[in-house]
Amino acid sequence: MTYDLLASGQEGGCSAKLPAKELDKALADLPHITGPELMVDISTHDDAGVYKINEETALIQTTDFFPPVCSDPYEFGQIAAANALSDVYAMGGKVITAMNILEFPADKPMEALKEIIRGGQDKVIESGGYLVGGHTITDKVPKYGLAVSGLVHPDKVITNSNGKPGDVLILTKPIGAGVILAGKKIGEVNQEDYQACLDNMKLLNKEGAEVMQKYGVKCATDVTGFGLIGHAYKLALASEVCLHLNTKDIPLLGGAFELAELGCLPGACFRNQEFVEEFCHFSDEVVYEHKMLIHDAQTSGGLLMCVPKDAVNDILQDLRSSVYPHSAVVGEVKAKGDFLVEVS
Repeated sequence: MTYDLLASGQEGGCSAKLPAKELDKALADLPHITGPELMVDISTHDDAGVYKINEETALIQTTDFFPPVCSDPYEFGQIAAANALSDVYAMGGKVITAMNILEFPADKPMEALKEIIRGGQDKVIESGGYLVGGHTITDKVPKYGLAVSGLVHPDKVITNSNGKPGDVLILTKPIGAGVILAGKKIGEVNQEDYQACLDNMKLLNKEGAEVMQKYGVKCATDVTGFGLIGHAYKLALASEVCLHLNTKDIPLLGGAFELAELGCLPGACFRNQEFVEEFCHFSDEVVYEHKMLIHDAQTSGGLLMCVPKDAVNDILQDLRSSVYPHSAVVGEVKAKGDFLVEVS
């Protein structure tokens, strides 16, 4: 059975987040709720919340869902699930349970709904967790994701607020997914590059979390809807440091740079640029295509790690020999200065 999810009226593209600048304004006056058991709350805009249960166990909680980024229901389910699971891995945790969140058109084939859930279920199984139910409502456009719970030792929680000057930045997956998906919509992407993009989004960050725990990494984030530079900005803000990114070292999905040269840039690139531009500085050497690609919204992107210099080579070797052959050093952490992110 084939069923084009994008025929439901969804335009496609990466996670359709509300503009970050407007969201920050809307939520600015809400009270900050915290407590002694909350190890990570919303104050640092981290990837997930962490609640300390006892001296040996902390609970990680997160959720994410979005409209289709591809036509095939099964692949969409896989991608959406991998994206939602990623926040647990960014905190260094292990997935234990997940629950489906699904909106689906009442007049569309139930077989497509089944395939979405099957894709998500397969990724949860791959994670080592358990799919334990969920909730479904009707809507004109399908939307799918997961609410996820994970576990981590309280002393081994990885956050976005522990970056230290002198750390080296490692990125585990290439970027450019939003540009590739936009190019697919207008027929400018070859099938090989498109499938590589889908496979990249389906790839779990599970092994990345295991590598971080093996080497005692304390600071990381995953790269999703705010783009590489947006998540770098949030990490720098939370850690009170400056992140320096080297655009020529950042791995790109095949075809992404060429599409950017053609001007195939989704709207999220410009919304993310508006969100962070006052906090970032670009050297004159940065070409326009690289500048926009680091603003490109990612779905189920890789991990951006802050790694001690003496562990860089070993971590890169472990990452590249597992499932992240494109892992690369993309910059460094510096002392806080006039800008939170510097790009060269």
